[in-house]
Amino acid sequence: MFRTAVRTVLAHKARLLMTVLAVMLGVAFVSGTLVFTDTLGNAFRSQSAKSYDNVAVAVTSFGDPNDPESDPGVSQKTVDKIRALDGVAAAYGRVEGFAGVADPDGKLIDGTFGSPKGSNFAPGNDGKDPAYAFTDGSGPLKAGQIALDEGTAAKGSYEVGDRVRVAINGPVKEFTLSGVFTTDDGEVKAGGSLVLFDTAVAQKQYLEAGWYQDVTVTADPGADDAKLLDAIEPLLPKSAEAKTGQATAEVQAKEIESGLGALKQVLLGFAGIALFVGVFLISNTFSMLVAQRAKELALMRAVGASRKQITRSVLIEAAVVGAIASAIGFVIGVGLALGLRSGMATFGMNVPPGPLVVTATPVIAALAVGVLITMLAAWLPGRRAAKIPPVAAMISVHAVATTKSLVVRNSIGAFITTLGAAAIVWGAGMGGDDGRIRIAAGAFFALIGIIILIPLLSRPVIALIRPLLTGPFGVSGKLAGQNAVRNPRRTGATASALAIGLTLVTGLSVLGVTVGQALDKMTTDNIKADYMVVMANGGDLDQSALTALEKADGVSAVSPQQSVYFELRKERKGERDGFVSVSAVTPGAIEKVLNIDVVRGGLGSLAEGRIAVAEKTAEKRGWKVGTDIPVTFGDKKQGTLTVGAVYKDSEFVSPVIVSTKVVNPHEAKPFIPQIFVKMDGGRTTANEKALISALGENPAITVMDHQDIRDQFGGMINLILNILYGLLAMALLIAVLGVVNTLAMSVFERQQEIGMLRAIGLDRRRVKRMVRLEAVVISLFGALIGIGLGVFLGWAIGETIRASIPGYELVLPWDRIGIFLVLAGLVGVLASLWPARSAAKLNMLNAIKTE
Repeated sequence: MFRTAVRTVLAHKARLLMTVLAVMLGVAFVSGTLVFTDTLGNAFRSQSAKSYDNVAVAVTSFGDPNDPESDPGVSQKTVDKIRALDGVAAAYGRVEGFAGVADPDGKLIDGTFGSPKGSNFAPGNDGKDPAYAFTDGSGPLKAGQIALDEGTAAKGSYEVGDRVRVAINGPVKEFTLSGVFTTDDGEVKAGGSLVLFDTAVAQKQYLEAGWYQDVTVTADPGADDAKLLDAIEPLLPKSAEAKTGQATAEVQAKEIESGLGALKQVLLGFAGIALFVGVFLISNTFSMLVAQRAKELALMRAVGASRKQITRSVLIEAAVVGAIASAIGFVIGVGLALGLRSGMATFGMNVPPGPLVVTATPVIAALAVGVLITMLAAWLPGRRAAKIPPVAAMISVHAVATTKSLVVRNSIGAFITTLGAAAIVWGAGMGGDDGRIRIAAGAFFALIGIIILIPLLSRPVIALIRPLLTGPFGVSGKLAGQNAVRNPRRTGATASALAIGLTLVTGLSVLGVTVGQALDKMTTDNIKADYMVVMANGGDLDQSALTALEKADGVSAVSPQQSVYFELRKERKGERDGFVSVSAVTPGAIEKVLNIDVVRGGLGSLAEGRIAVAEKTAEKRGWKVGTDIPVTFGDKKQGTLTVGAVYKDSEFVSPVIVSTKVVNPHEAKPFIPQIFVKMDGGRTTANEKALISALGENPAITVMDHQDIRDQFGGMINLILNILYGLLAMALLIAVLGVVNTLAMSVFERQQEIGMLRAIGLDRRRVKRMVRLEAVVISLFGALIGIGLGVFLGWAIGETIRASIPGYELVLPWDRIGIFLVLAGLVGVLASLWPARSAAKLNMLNAIKTE
């Protein structure tokens, strides 16, 4: 039976090629993902370990600048004490923060992967800082100098002696470039930018004079790192912790693993979709092979082969095909890993050098996934093959599954589909995370049920499409419609591949477009300001930016949305305590830049030192206008604030609003994520330029209009949709292979029929059209099923987030749905090219003689 199985594989090379391609695609993604992430992780781990090669102990502080009882970091005195310890060769204090470098055109040199940052040059007694190797010039030794990493200097075409504009989060300053360096810093290696300042300058910018955020300690030859750690720990403030260099490298390695985990999950998601969709193609292929070989299998039964041997023969064929596909897929996967690694440099992320890592895991995974998936998909066709009675050798072997034979399957499918649909509706009504979990479970069962039920659905759905074919295409269209439902099992299995892909993509498209429109409406309804000013890196703006905007020409109103936290004091029994998020704003201006719907009191009370509270927060805590609230400010000082207004909840401000004059005396450095600006004359090019000029043409500060704000909120949605469209492309590719397979088998089975049609006058052109239209019908059938289920899922998930997005209303993206249908039709046309050509080339006399 083994020899028979191998001969069968070799005898049907063209047909099995489709299966090989489907399995190969999924295996390539699995093995490529594992090899790529292993290689990437190994490279970054090696880079991380290298950066701590000479570090005996690393000290990190977690000081709070707003807490007077907490040290802001590690003091210079503490660093000097560490240097004086036996066994310590040197101790280097570090501070760091955001630093954006402008190119000669004034634009920010963006690191893409890794935020632009600045740090200090900390030379030892020899005048060198071991963390940096200078390729040109030297480190900055006075206030007006900086050094740049090699990559940033190259991007800006800067050379030693040039003047470079650098933005922190305040005004842009010009420095003289003193040197260009290389470093083992992981973020810089990944494509980020790094600016080195003189230590005194860096401390003033990022912390306080005489204080450091981190300290790295090197040891004398032969010194024990663990003993040094024990000696250093008693010297540190409570807000700092120390670890050996090796332990720090291990922590970073775990962080790298965690960071790569998300990437691995996305790529394995692609592989999972490919394999899941491929199951239907594989099952279809083996079903066709069994149907073609029905007489041969029956004869084998007649000469003594048992049912187990017949099933085993089909499974052996599947194992051989799966092994071949896995081997090819693994090789392609390794190539894919190399391509991804090289391609990352194109997107601005430089991967540290290192060998390609191919462990046993991706090899075993490739073989296991490819062989097991193929054998699993071939199991049912193998069982059907074993049930062929010997007498079938003497009768027609092209019997088609009847509607009656699908009764059990349809009953099971209807039950599972109903169960899944009920869970989806239940989850939609429940809402929240619990609702989404139920929807996910329901979607799984609904999809499985639809796949089981899809042969039954083929007749009524295709009946809707058939009239569109008969009129324009005459006999060819009529025959195509009839042929599409001749074998419901095969049509359903073929359409399933496309249905799965379109279910995912349509559901996310419905959700994405609906949420996007709600965000657009929310932006339009809530923002009166013409512009929102933010830092390009998502950090906080300096107070000087607010001052500059207040003085800018043409500005009619300016207010920050300053982020603060109050601690609520529990003074009477039964009162709630804890922290509350607060937006500090400019009284009188906030009403002009944001639409805040006041329901009780008035925002004018902000100027009197009172606070405004969101309606839900007021109800939850029992506050009303006139309520006195005891609070503890950021500097631990206590006070009492009175509620002056209650407003409807808004996505653009915190649950509590207060004047900046109330909180700024308690903040060491105000945290300002956004500033809203209203201009005379509204949004114009001239007004935008005026704001940019007022900010000193700072490359690190972005001036956003309404469209930019909408794009920012919708960016993640668009990213997810683009990923899903990638999945659609994969589903389309496998769907093409499936339709090719189905049509090729259909042409093979209907050779005599096609010969008769040719004999009575159906020319080659109309034969091609008939096959082509049959492919389009099958593809559109799958598309309609997928789109219908996708819309249902999009609606259900939307119901779970409706409460958290004001103005949420379901929107059906008819334009995208139309594109999906066109793509499905195109899949049918492309897939039919070879089968249609084969059908048209049939010799009518030979075809008529075919048994």
